[in-house]
Amino acid sequence: MARPKTEASKCPCCGCQTRRVHSHYMRRLADLPWQGRVVEIRLHARRFRCADRQCRQRIFAERLPETVRPKARRTSRLGESQLAIGFAVGGKPGSRLSHKLAMPVSGDTLLRMIRAAGFEPEAPRVVGIDDWAWRKGQRYGTIVCDLERNRVLDLLPDRNADTVASWLRRYPGIEVVARDRAGLYAEGARRGAPDATQVADRWHLLQNLGDALRLAIGRHRKAVTAAGKAMIAEIAENDDDAGLEPSVETSTKLDGLRRSRRNQRRERYAEILQLRTSGMWPRQIAPRIGVSVRTVERWLAAGGEPEHRRRTVRSVLMDPFQEYLETRWQEGQHNGLQLWTEIKRLGFAGSHKTVYRWTAARKERPPSSPPEARWPPPSRRKCAWLLSENPASLDEPAGRFLHHLYETAPELSIAGDLARRFALIRGDDDAGLDQGSRMPRTATWLRLPPASAVTSRLSGRR
Repeated sequence: MARPKTEASKCPCCGCQTRRVHSHYMRRLADLPWQGRVVEIRLHARRFRCADRQCRQRIFAERLPETVRPKARRTSRLGESQLAIGFAVGGKPGSRLSHKLAMPVSGDTLLRMIRAAGFEPEAPRVVGIDDWAWRKGQRYGTIVCDLERNRVLDLLPDRNADTVASWLRRYPGIEVVARDRAGLYAEGARRGAPDATQVADRWHLLQNLGDALRLAIGRHRKAVTAAGKAMIAEIAENDDDAGLEPSVETSTKLDGLRRSRRNQRRERYAEILQLRTSGMWPRQIAPRIGVSVRTVERWLAAGGEPEHRRRTVRSVLMDPFQEYLETRWQEGQHNGLQLWTEIKRLGFAGSHKTVYRWTAARKERPPSSPPEARWPPPSRRKCAWLLSENPASLDEPAGRFLHHLYETAPELSIAGDLARRFALIRGDDDAGLDQGSRMPRTATWLRLPPASAVTSRLSGRR
């Protein structure tokens, strides 16, 4: 319980001091906690009559500027503490922290306090613009970050050039705009910050590099397969246990199904190529073939039909029992259910389907070919990664695979050399880049060419 000590109060309208009390009322004010307990001050406040007859404010409530703001329900010191929590962690997290500290407040109230504080961030100089997903594949917004201070500046509700341009106009001091190669953000930055330099950030540059390498590998799929076969043959020759040549695997129903589907894709690609040669565009080809426009464009860009190869997934549950299973297999036990029953007694926790998959893979292995001789070629993504890596940092099998790959497709050797020279932006050493302007040391930039040049360059490339 509290009561003001002063006997007089000043009118907030005219400033006239008066002691004429009109009435009393109770104010309930939340205050800082005491010993982990929530504290509430019940203040016996007064209303006064203004002594100036000319004042339009005839009756007013007394002001306590050092303790509480007018019409507030919390003391000034409690409001400052809650505002600091809101600035530090935000709305809902700040509400949870405030309840733990015995200063209960809702997340919405914290956000209102932050907005009422009128806080304006320091004008940014280097900003990064990219999209973020409200719901992936359906609705997107735009995120704007201060790349010098590593913090988010704003979240825009949509992915629109007008919205980006209007936001950039609020900060005329922006010198650098980092973005991807989307024309939408290029147009927004051009209209909102015409004097700013548009650059591509390191992440998007490396992403574009990976896409280009995967596209190059896709155009040389036969070379990748040939290099993989050469590796298998080399491993088999160098293996002392491999006394005989690997026998040809028998064709199974699954192999026949895969071969049939591969032939269907090859025929479909031949038809797409024939229609494209006749002058039809992908949007005209897609409904005639029965595929999407994006599929037609991707097949034409890759220079051939895709190869769908499902990677075999090795179960780690089988590792402790590999030696036992191999011994039983050599003894003639090829029944998956019986093998599962035996290793289950030894502590195997997997299902019988896991053992069935192991037996199916074991049956496909030639009897005269050891496990080490089965070296599967890397995937397109892994192969693109190998091209961009330093050869000195690769292990021996990967280095030999690249040697066979470069012998089969010398163009990939050139692509790998260019990729390694370009990938220097991954490190902190930017001595090889043109330092045209003063940029933050936390990122590496490359100036983007005009959108028309990028469009013409991409349209002229197969």
